[in-house]
Amino acid sequence: MLDKKDFGKIRKEIAAFDIKREEVIQKSRDVINSSKRIIYALHRGDIKSADLYVKEIEKQKKSLDIYPCLDTNIDQTALQEYVEALCYYRFIKNNKIPTRSFLKVDNESYLMGLCDLTGELVRKAVNDVIKKNFKQAMEIKNLVEEIYGEFLEFNLRNGGLRKKSDQIKWNLKKLEDVVFELKLKGKI
Repeated sequence: MLDKKDFGKIRKEIAAFDIKREEVIQKSRDVINSSKRIIYALHRGDIKSADLYVKEIEKQKKSLDIYPCLDTNIDQTALQEYVEALCYYRFIKNNKIPTRSFLKVDNESYLMGLCDLTGELVRKAVNDVIKKNFKQAMEIKNLVEEIYGEFLEFNLRNGGLRKKSDQIKWNLKKLEDVVFELKLKGKI
C-alpha cells in the first residue's frame, strides 16, 4: 500500500537537512564566540588580538553565508553579534560605523547589531571617563544619540527589533547621566 522507497527517500532528506542544520548551529556558535573575543580584546585595548579575531570571524561568516535559511534562529543571532563586533571594531580603529552593505548582512541583523553596539559604547564611555578621556566619552554619547535619532525615523512593529531598539534609549540615558555628572564637576 505504501511506497517504501518514497519513505526511504524522505528519511534521507530529513537526515541531510539535520546534518546541515547542525553545521549551521556550530558555525553560528563560532561566529558568536569570535564576536565576544573581538569585543573583549577591544575593551582591554588589545588591538592586535582583535585584528586576528576579525580575520577569523570574516572567514567564519563567509562559511555561514553559504547555507540557506534553516529552521533555526541562531544564524540570525550570529549575524547580529557579528554586526555588533565589527561595528565596535571599526569604531575603535577608525571612528566610523560600517554600513549594512559593507558588512553584507540583512537589514534586521544590521539594526539589531547596532542596538547591541550601543551597550558596548556605554561600557567604553564609562571606561574612558575612568581614564579621564572625557572628550571620547562625549563623542560616544553623540554617536549613540545619532543612532537613536535614526531609529526614531523607523516605524517599527512590535517585535524583536522594536524591543531591542528600546535598549538604545536606555543606553543614551545612561550616557546623558554620565555627561551630566561630568558637567556638574566641571570636567567638560
